[in-house]
Amino acid sequence: IMESWSFLDTVESNFRPLVVIELAKGTKEETIEWLTKRIMDKKANGGAQLLIKPLVTENGVENIYLVGASHLRLLLGAETVGLVKECSDNSMRTFTYSSRKTFKHFADDNHNFLTMAECQYIIKHELENLRAKNEKMIPGYPQAKLYPGKSIVRRLLTNGILVQIFPLHDREELKKLSHSWYGRVKVGYQPLDDIRCYFGETIALYFGFLEYFTFALIPMAVIGIPYYVFAWEDYDKYVMFATFNLLWSTVILEVWKRICAVLTYRWGTLLMKRQFEEPRPGFHGVLGINPVTGREEPVYSSIKRQLRIYLVSLPFVCLCLYFSLYVMMIYFDLEQWALDYHRENESNFSNLMLYVPSIIYAVVIEIMNRIYRYAAEFLTSWENHRLESSYQNHLILKVLVFNFLNCFASLFYIAFVLFDMKLLRQSLATLLITSQILNQFAESLLPYWLQKRYNRRMKKHMCSKKTDMDLSLAEQVNMEKEMGTYLGTFDDYLELFLQFGYVSLFSCVYPLAAVFAVLNNITEIYSDALKMCRVYKRPFAEPTANIGVWQLAFETMSVISVVTNCILIGMSPQVDALFPDSKMDLVLTVALVEHLLLAIKFIMAFVIPDKPRDIQMKLAKLEFESLEALKQQVRAFHMQLHFLLIHH
Repeated sequence: IMESWSFLDTVESNFRPLVVIELAKGTKEETIEWLTKRIMDKKANGGAQLLIKPLVTENGVENIYLVGASHLRLLLGAETVGLVKECSDNSMRTFTYSSRKTFKHFADDNHNFLTMAECQYIIKHELENLRAKNEKMIPGYPQAKLYPGKSIVRRLLTNGILVQIFPLHDREELKKLSHSWYGRVKVGYQPLDDIRCYFGETIALYFGFLEYFTFALIPMAVIGIPYYVFAWEDYDKYVMFATFNLLWSTVILEVWKRICAVLTYRWGTLLMKRQFEEPRPGFHGVLGINPVTGREEPVYSSIKRQLRIYLVSLPFVCLCLYFSLYVMMIYFDLEQWALDYHRENESNFSNLMLYVPSIIYAVVIEIMNRIYRYAAEFLTSWENHRLESSYQNHLILKVLVFNFLNCFASLFYIAFVLFDMKLLRQSLATLLITSQILNQFAESLLPYWLQKRYNRRMKKHMCSKKTDMDLSLAEQVNMEKEMGTYLGTFDDYLELFLQFGYVSLFSCVYPLAAVFAVLNNITEIYSDALKMCRVYKRPFAEPTANIGVWQLAFETMSVISVVTNCILIGMSPQVDALFPDSKMDLVLTVALVEHLLLAIKFIMAFVIPDKPRDIQMKLAKLEFESLEALKQQVRAFHMQLHFLLIHH
């Protein structure tokens, strides 16, 4: 490999811009010179050995730079990040430059061997791993301190010198993908492999999960319709429906793990080794030695962090939960007022008024969820977590707890305190439908409309300057840098998680919930696709092997739903009539049924393997081969050592 690095030429005639770096206006000349030198410097000198050019527009050179890399450089980068590609014998292996000829579709002149998203991921990885050597500060900015091993890009970001780094869209590819994905209304699967090639595995897995989840809800929706039409008040008939739902939700979550393994094996991320995590950009502390790597980096006392979590974050979250319950009680007062008003007037208008409190409450819930989200992000950032994964887990926990209580507390109160099934059904329907409409509007339609307006203004501005309507590179970059930044799949999964709660927690009361969920998800696929292709800047690809902590969140929700449905059925008049003498017998029977169902759930989860048999075999084969290769290396090393000792 070292030979390959030394042959690597940093000048290449066919420069292909892949990533855009935008610096702050008025960035000092010496800073720009130093940064471009570090980016272009040879690997041996601590550089990234990439290609960088300023973006030249009609106004001259702006503060925008384009980064690319030679084909050879990208292949060596693919080995550094540990990309897994398909071999000629159809097996998946970690790419190495020395064995490049054994990989499918590899040829020295085939520049499409790595997808554009993979190339951009490699460049991002190389830029983030550009580290300070002996510089004490960023040239021209004495307050921006550096120390050996500090990521230069992270320091530039935290000091506001670097505005943003983003990957460029490929206009032709995007047009093709848009057409096959959402350009025509069709019944069929999404082009998941194309989505993965363009946006990376994390986003492709989200869309895979959304599609799978929609299909998986169809049996619940189909069975729910006749229940809604015929058996309105007979709760004993709901026992079958609820039991089916509870077991079905376990099956769909377990089967998803298998589908996920099939997809990620095909994409190569199931085999990717987890990289050693770097400190996140916002992490700060006093300089110390990392006990694991031995490198000098900021160190922050874990006791201080724990104090911040337990003395500030936890009380704040509890206060928010209390406020959420207080708002809920106001909603019940409004509900009572609407009921009294209807009793007095008994008109069409008063009938409509019965739904108004629920609609207002649903809107308030959405607003509170969004405000709380900002507060949770600020708090989690202030807690100063060293790793991105730790930051994400704390944020997800805070947001899930609040959203769960905020969205479902009123339903639990109606079901288990007021025992009002009619109101529960009405509230559930209103909350579900209103939240779906609001989410579709806020997430996709509004940003799309704003983006379209901005593009129209930009095009007018361009046309006034010149007649050629075809977007030049400078215009494309200027247009894309103003687009919104996609903040990841967090909100999308959260929306699905809450929807799963509405469908499963009270499934025996409102069987139409699954129908609305399916209809919403079909439009969600189209609106999310539109959002990815037209509204946001292209996000960097992120390799991932599963949906992470969300799998656990969905499984927890399905366990809670067993408990709620068993209690609801136990409270129904029909079941109540079976135990006229002893309420204790009823409670024990409900508890027994609930424990049985939970036992069946856990047995099913255990019996259904997480990975299909053929993938288990392939993984075992690869592990065996890597162990054999390691043995061979050790044997060869011993032979060399033996040879040297004899000659000495």
